[in-house]
Amino acid sequence: MTSPNGSNAGIGDLIRDPDEAIRRMDDWAAGFAAKAERYQAAQAETERLRLTATSGDGAVSVTVGADGTVTDLTFSNKVKSFPLEELSRAILTTMHRAQSGIAERVAGVMAENLGDEDRETRTALLDSLRGRFPDPDEPDDPTPPAPPPVPPAPAGGAGIPPSPSAPPASPPPGRRPGSDPDEQDNNPW
Repeated sequence: MTSPNGSNAGIGDLIRDPDEAIRRMDDWAAGFAAKAERYQAAQAETERLRLTATSGDGAVSVTVGADGTVTDLTFSNKVKSFPLEELSRAILTTMHRAQSGIAERVAGVMAENLGDEDRETRTALLDSLRGRFPDPDEPDDPTPPAPPPVPPAPAGGAGIPPSPSAPPASPPPGRRPGSDPDEQDNNPW
């Protein structure tokens, strides 16, 4: 709606035309409902995703869901002769290969269901998935991590770093050792 001076309709114009106000609110609500349906469809399709990788020798196949959890693990008769260490390495390598495709498959589902909608949200979600499930064939960062800083010496004593054989610090109460609080909920949504 345009006012006599050519500007868009203001609140006063909407008050004078309650039918137009109702139509605009209905359009606005319908837009949100349609958007919610698109997101629900994308989530449902993502939850159905399964990615499978097979080891190079065909001995191990691992299937994972979009959240990275293993949904199927199969072996060929070849594994009967594998040393346990080699078998565990084959399982983990194959699992990581299956997981590395998660971000791209989720990206495809999002593009199909959402188009160009909410690029910032999509970018954040896909970056998170790529960080959690990197391509195992890409080399790791060649720069080694810096050693931890040595804490200052207590008053009156020399600064002696802890010995390498010292037991590791206990995790905070209520957390499992090795658990990452950011990975408590593996749902990509």
